[in-house]
Amino acid sequence: MLVVLMDEQMLAPEQVCQSCLMATQHGQPRWVGGRLRCGRSLHKQTTNQPDQYECQMGFRIANIE
Repeated sequence: MLVVLMDEQMLAPEQVCQSCLMATQHGQPRWVGGRLRCGRSLHKQTTNQPDQYECQMGFRIANIE
């Protein structure tokens, strides 16, 4: 499940991605083949940390399983 991380809260991508030109028709991030296509991968600080990405709009997105 993808979530948008902001300070100390998590938001559903629909709350942020609706206005993004790079989002899908349904207001979702472009998640294809286990990779965020509208952002870049961020380096993990620890091995227990979920995969994180920074989208083109500057938001941090995490893949939480």
